[in-house]
Amino acid sequence: MATPDSIVVSLPTAADTHRFGRDRLAPLLEPGDLIIASGRLGAGKTALIQGIGAGMQVDGPVLSPTFVIARVHRGGRIPLIHVDAYRLDSIQEIDDLDLDTDLAQSVTAVEWGQGLVEHLTDEHLLIELNLPPQSAGSLPNRHFEEVESGGSLHNRHFEGDRLPGDEFRTAWLTPYGPSWQARLSDWTA
Repeated sequence: MATPDSIVVSLPTAADTHRFGRDRLAPLLEPGDLIIASGRLGAGKTALIQGIGAGMQVDGPVLSPTFVIARVHRGGRIPLIHVDAYRLDSIQEIDDLDLDTDLAQSVTAVEWGQGLVEHLTDEHLLIELNLPPQSAGSLPNRHFEEVESGGSLHNRHFEGDRLPGDEFRTAWLTPYGPSWQARLSDWTA
């Protein structure tokens, strides 16, 4: 859920979503961080986390862990634990994964985790990836404007090559806790 602290970023393509994870989010990440990626199917959750993994320089490809539920990617400056909670229905199922065991030494990125993983730590970053609504009448009631590439990152429009079927998306980043609020404060200055 977006709050007054939320930052909105335009990501026209999946490649832009990947680059945003690689170039803007990965450098901010620290051991113990929890990232929750939310959005409907095809919104770009995996592309975002693949970008984060690339920016963290983890070994091997970052693949969606839909069937194995969780993958650990090592070799970078910090291990990345990538979780797909789509098939999980309860906090107990999350707890059975023992994610909190390695949380302090790694970055944990959870797709479909909203409402299931927030209890793992006091602070987290919620990233809500939204594809365009079918009609302008269903747009959220929120001020949004694009700024030129020389502007601040707040409400910034990223450019990239559009592939067939690649839909424009927005990412709403909502920091929970003082550490995430401080790290994202430079983006709104």
